[in-house]
Amino acid sequence: MKSYSKVLLLIAALLLAAVAVFFGMAHSYRSQETDPMFLNDLLQNVKKHWDDPKSVDTALYTPEMILFDSEGFIRYSTAQQRLAGIDSPQEALHDGCLCLAVTENTRFLGTLVIPDPNKTYFELVRQRLWIACGVTALLFVLAGVLYGVYVYRTIIVPFRKMETFAENVAAGDLDQPLMLEQNNLFGAFTESFDIMREELKASRQREHALKIKEKELVASLSHDLKTPLTGIKLLCELLRVKVQDEYLISKITSIHQKAEHMDVLISDLLASALEDLGEMSVSCQDEPSSILHELLLAHDTQGLVREGELPECLLFADRQRLSQIIGNLISNSYKYAGTAIDAGYRIKDRYLELSLQDYGGGVPEEELSLLTNKFYRGKTNAAGKDGSGLGLYIASELMAKMNGELICSCRNGGFCVTLLIPLS
Repeated sequence: MKSYSKVLLLIAALLLAAVAVFFGMAHSYRSQETDPMFLNDLLQNVKKHWDDPKSVDTALYTPEMILFDSEGFIRYSTAQQRLAGIDSPQEALHDGCLCLAVTENTRFLGTLVIPDPNKTYFELVRQRLWIACGVTALLFVLAGVLYGVYVYRTIIVPFRKMETFAENVAAGDLDQPLMLEQNNLFGAFTESFDIMREELKASRQREHALKIKEKELVASLSHDLKTPLTGIKLLCELLRVKVQDEYLISKITSIHQKAEHMDVLISDLLASALEDLGEMSVSCQDEPSSILHELLLAHDTQGLVREGELPECLLFADRQRLSQIIGNLISNSYKYAGTAIDAGYRIKDRYLELSLQDYGGGVPEEELSLLTNKFYRGKTNAAGKDGSGLGLYIASELMAKMNGELICSCRNGGFCVTLLIPLS
């Protein structure tokens, strides 16, 4: 605030100086009366040297004069600036010069023309007045420029910095501080902005830490739940071998199916938590294409998959992740369609395409692009069905990590998922 007062005082001083210069020059003119004694002495001297006008001491009287004879012809001239171009007494009179008659007794000898001292002085003052106007205008412009520069540096620039700062904060960049400048008019204001940034950054860090802890908790619980689930499934398999009663066998089978479903859900939750933690990795290596047949057989517990001809080729993929993906897709087809599943193969460019097609009515066209979003579940065919909305999301992410792709489509009256698996 002190700097702002200093600038205003400086500008006010410049403006007052400009006004003072202007009015000082404007009131410096004083009317000059021509001295009769001077004129009479000059005439007497000219008359005395009429026959030899060059003898007149012009330096004593006036540096410029023109002497016309009685016929109006120039007899002698020392014209320079003021009398330049004057060729007759009439022209000199019209130009505002003093025209003095030179007489001897009653005889008219000629006319003496000299510049009017009053008019000469007036011209000088007018010239100075123009200079004063120019200086005044220059001082006003200088004051305006000075004020404009001050406003730009102390108001506009800080506001632009705050605007950029606000855009960065809105974009989520909380690492760029708002620098405080000395003598800033908005010091407290900018300081409050920077404190807000620091608080937002700290809040975001706390939020991120809480999310990490939450994901770690989900991953830990999911991992811990897998052990008793595996025990339940093994116990069910053992009981189905030992028990002969059909009713008990059906109940044991139902328990086993529920445990399998819970295992898929827990696997999805674990994979999602690991993905958020950046720990869901893939380890690709060369694998024969025959692993796809093995994986389909392992996960087709209901015998609904019908395979086409499998080309012999070498894949570059993670077997464990492919197993997780195929198991998820078959499990979804069991749950939502319950029909036969056609598995087709085709080599296209640098990929082996694996298409899994069911015939359960498909998915509306507008939902296809949403199916791989996290936690999204179809609005039409997911009603009343258990699920977390993570299966296709995790499968899509795993395919992307293996430099492949998962594509959802509807064809032949059903739902189709195509896996693009990279070739070695």
